[in-house]
Amino acid sequence: MEAHPAIATSAPPRPGVRLPGLGVGLGTGTVALYLSVIVLLPLAAVVSQAFEGGWSTFWDQVTSPLAISALELTVICSLIVVVVNAVFGTILAWILVRDEFPGKSLVNAVIDLPFALPTIVASLTLLALYGNGSPIGIHLAATRAAVVVALMFVTLPFVVRAVQPLLLEMDREMEAAAASLGASNFTIFRRIIFPNLLPGLAAGVALAFARALGEFGSVLLFAGGLPQTMVASVFIRQQIESGNETGASAVSVVLLAASLALLGMVTLIQRWASRHERSSAEIVPSTVLGEASGK
Repeated sequence: MEAHPAIATSAPPRPGVRLPGLGVGLGTGTVALYLSVIVLLPLAAVVSQAFEGGWSTFWDQVTSPLAISALELTVICSLIVVVVNAVFGTILAWILVRDEFPGKSLVNAVIDLPFALPTIVASLTLLALYGNGSPIGIHLAATRAAVVVALMFVTLPFVVRAVQPLLLEMDREMEAAAASLGASNFTIFRRIIFPNLLPGLAAGVALAFARALGEFGSVLLFAGGLPQTMVASVFIRQQIESGNETGASAVSVVLLAASLALLGMVTLIQRWASRHERSSAEIVPSTVLGEASGK
C-alpha cells in the first residue's frame, strides 16, 4: 500500500512575505535600533538619574511624606478605577456585541473618544460639568473623587476594546448546548464565557492600570495639585519645577517598576488562561451537565 503523499512527507513551511528591502538581519536590526532610541535609552536615562546619588538618596526621595502620599493616592485610585471599569467595561462590551439598539454605532464611537481627546481637554470638560459651577449640582473638583472620575474617563476604552473582540469570536454553540442541558445563565457565564474572556480582560485591566498610574492631563485641572489630591504624575511635575530632578526620576522609576510588574503578571495570567482553555475544552460540557442536573 502506498502512503499518501500528504501523510508520508510534509513540505517545509513557505517563507512569509517580507517588506521590500528588509532582510531578516536588517529588519531585526532596524526594530532593535528604533526601540532602543524611542524606549530603552530614555528609560535607562531616567533610571540612571534616579540613582545618581546612590541608593540612599533614591530611598529618601521615594519615602518622603509627599511622595508616599502621592503614590498611595495614585495606586488606591487606580485600583478603584480598574475594578469599576472591569465590571462596566465588560458589560458595555457585552451589550455592544450581543444586543441591538438605536444609536449603537454612536455609543461604539463615543467609547473611543478618550483615546482621541487631549487629556487636558478632558480635564477641562470634567471641570465644567463637575466644578464649582456645575450645571447638575455635583461639585467634585479638587477632591479625591475627582481623581477617580478623571481616571475612569481616560481608562474606560481599554477594557471594552480588549473584551469586545473575544466576545465577537466566541463560539455560541457551546453556550446553546449548555443551556439545552439545563444550565443557568450564571453557570454558563462562569464555566464557559468568563474563562474565555479572562485573557482579554486581564490585558485590558493591566493597560488601564498602567495608564491610570501615569495619567497627568485629565487630573491636572480637575483634581488640582493640592496635597490631598496630588497624584504621582503631578508630584513629579512639581519636583521638576522645584529643581529636584532626582526626586522626580525616583518616583518615575517606582511607577515604571509597578507597570512592568503588572504587565508581567498579566502575561502569566494569559498563558495560564490559554493552557486552561485547551485542557478544559473537552470537560466543560460534562461539568455544566453535572451542575445543571444537580441544581
